[in-house]
Amino acid sequence: MGSSSLPSFIQISTFSQKLTTPQNSSHFSITKRNTQFSCSLSPSPSHNILQKSLPLAASIAILLWSTPAHAGFMSGISGLEAVPGPQLPKIDFLSRINEENQKRYAENDARIKESPLVKKLLEQSKLNKEKNSKEIENKYCLRGAEWGVGDCSAEGMSIEEREKFIAMLKEKVGEK
Repeated sequence: MGSSSLPSFIQISTFSQKLTTPQNSSHFSITKRNTQFSCSLSPSPSHNILQKSLPLAASIAILLWSTPAHAGFMSGISGLEAVPGPQLPKIDFLSRINEENQKRYAENDARIKESPLVKKLLEQSKLNKEKNSKEIENKYCLRGAEWGVGDCSAEGMSIEEREKFIAMLKEKVGEK
């Protein structure tokens, strides 16, 4: 079997390879039947530096020369919701039903708002809102007095005055 008559990928596969690479050098040898080919690749120091710094340089170049992202040519155009749709045909009896329903809803809303029960509940809701906000304010005031911070701080008071003030705040809050 002559090697000249074989395609190149078969010629390469007839070699038996012995790869020896010690940690500090690149050396490999290829043995073909009785002939041994030997090649030694010893990288130079500048090659190592270049090989290690090339990815870093590429990353820095990408970061420095990249342009900011833009929304593109559609950025100044509003969405499809801004485009008016086609005018639909109006059906008379549906328009009349809609108008009647709107009148009925308006009358019901007015009647409900004028009912004594709803008025009483709305008034009670306002009072509860004021009461709850005052309770929350008192709780924060008590906490500020105990910690010595905020508007209710008892820092400038004597120990007796401070204790009386905190006791009064606890009574307001309902804490014992």
